[in-house]
Amino acid sequence: MANPLTRKLEAFAPLPEADRRLIDDICRNPRDVGPREDLIREGDDPRDVQLILEGFACRYKLLPNGRRQITAYLIPGDFCDLHVFILRAMDHSIATLSPCRAVAIPRHRVLELTERPAIARALWWASLVDEAVLREWLVGVGARGADERIAHLLCELLMRLRTVGLATDGAYELPITQAELADTVGLTHIHVNRVLQRLRAEGSITLKGKQLVILDVDKLMAFSGFDVNYLHLSESNGKKEPCR
Repeated sequence: MANPLTRKLEAFAPLPEADRRLIDDICRNPRDVGPREDLIREGDDPRDVQLILEGFACRYKLLPNGRRQITAYLIPGDFCDLHVFILRAMDHSIATLSPCRAVAIPRHRVLELTERPAIARALWWASLVDEAVLREWLVGVGARGADERIAHLLCELLMRLRTVGLATDGAYELPITQAELADTVGLTHIHVNRVLQRLRAEGSITLKGKQLVILDVDKLMAFSGFDVNYLHLSESNGKKEPCR
């Protein structure tokens, strides 16, 4: 399977072979990180950019009362904030949700990526998609009902994982707990459990261990109001090519 970063960036447009080789070289020597470990904490001075190659991670904020809000899921091919080395201090934390393989990319190598026109355009696209995803999450928390909120997130993960070759039809691995899902969608653990039970009972999903299957993708998308346009995928992923 191609490097997950290459697969993600080629959802925007194909990359030259030399760019693919550069990405492979930059991703050498990843390290294994256990589940629920901080990769970087709020207030830290960021040096390198972390890239997730395997597993799930997240961005999160901790409130003074100890409550946590997850603001993004990071899947294989995702940078943990591409431009963090510009910051003097992190304004949020990044942690693994499952066992991960990650690679720390030093500043000079990130700049080397941005000097390649095709990669630079794709990285710009990826940053814009990250912003679009955050907007959708805000709409979900602010305006969608609990069932629609969770269903929309499950559809989004399907499309994102499909882009990097980690989803087949409606099936993918979802290595997060219900408590973590609750921290994402602004519901209690108990409420999340009830929503998942309803989605199962209605025949929308099956969830056995970490394996999620969306039984009727079109139906769940229609129910949740999911429109894939905000992910700005290329024609090869079922949508028109983005403007360039």
